[in-house]
Amino acid sequence: MADTHTIKLSSDEIEILVDALEADMEGYVEAAKEARGNNRREEVATFTEAAQRILAVKTRLEELIED
Repeated sequence: MADTHTIKLSSDEIEILVDALEADMEGYVEAAKEARGNNRREEVATFTEAAQRILAVKTRLEELIED
C-alpha cells in the first residue's frame, strides 16, 4: 500500500483541488475517446485508468466538503 500523509486544508482549498481534478479528468476522458477513435487500445486503457483514479481521489475530497 502507498504511504499516506496528513495535511490540513480549508474547504475552499479542497474545492480548488476538486475543480482541478475535474479538469484533469476531463482531459484524460477526451484523450481516451481520441485514442479509441484511432484504435490505440493501450492508450485507451492508460487514459481510462488515469481518469478512474482521478475520479476516486476527487470523490474522496468531495465527501470531505459535503459533511
